[in-house]
Amino acid sequence: MKNDLPQRDAKDSKKQTEKAGLHPRNRFNTRYDFPQLIACSPALAVFVKPNAYGDDSIDYANPLAVKALNQALLKQAYGLVKWDIPPGYLCPPIPGRSDCIHHLADLIEQRRGPSVRVLDIGMGANCIYPLVGSSEYGWSFVGAEVDPVAWRWAHKIVAANPGVADLIECRLQKSAAHCFRGIIQNGERFDLTLCNPPFHSSAEEAAAGTQRKLRNLGGKNTGLNFGGKANELWCEGGELGFIRRMIEESSEFAGQCGWFTTLVSKSEHLPRLEQALRKVKAAEVKIIYMAQGQKKSRILAWRF
Repeated sequence: MKNDLPQRDAKDSKKQTEKAGLHPRNRFNTRYDFPQLIACSPALAVFVKPNAYGDDSIDYANPLAVKALNQALLKQAYGLVKWDIPPGYLCPPIPGRSDCIHHLADLIEQRRGPSVRVLDIGMGANCIYPLVGSSEYGWSFVGAEVDPVAWRWAHKIVAANPGVADLIECRLQKSAAHCFRGIIQNGERFDLTLCNPPFHSSAEEAAAGTQRKLRNLGGKNTGLNFGGKANELWCEGGELGFIRRMIEESSEFAGQCGWFTTLVSKSEHLPRLEQALRKVKAAEVKIIYMAQGQKKSRILAWRF
């Protein structure tokens, strides 16, 4: 196949950023109906109050409120009756995670059913990508996690939701230095791999990012870390270093995986990542742009 590394210029960039908004198939691309959500999950009610415009809302700087909203969304949209996270672990935005799954479905031509096998590198205690992907498309998942606490928690969530329990397997990664080694078994094949890598390169950088998030939400420092644990937020080399290591390792499993994909939060990392993909001789590379409100992100996808 031809090495199809995209050439970006200012015109292309503007065209992509104009495509704001969630994926058309995203169940959460309209305003939340809080009365319906409360009827589905009464525990949400205590957190819902009128905002400055008089509309029902929650305090998004309050981790307990965000968790209650997530529980209601997952129950209403997917029938996932039991979902929780241990204190201090990452509480993901459900609409954004769902958006990623829909774009990945487009990448594999919206194939459905358990014959589609997906590997989630770093599924987290929340296990959100396998939960959404198995619910939306019936895909079968292997979720890999290096943190034993997060691995046990994800396993507990899966077991508590019989509708998806047979579709999701949780595997413990014993080496933080690897993504695929120790997880992908001999003779095993995946149609797709996905990853939401740690963004930051140090604990200090991650803490500063948490404080910026709080300020943007208009919240105060409550002493609660709702941004995630160390392995969820930072690693040596940050996002760029993590993905470059993933790209290098992916070449060893070229015959066992269809598309390799990862989220990339910082667009300035793309040129160096494309360089890394040329080095391992990726046959095809795609950049999928996503937007949720003012937040812009992208999926980097490659195959051999």
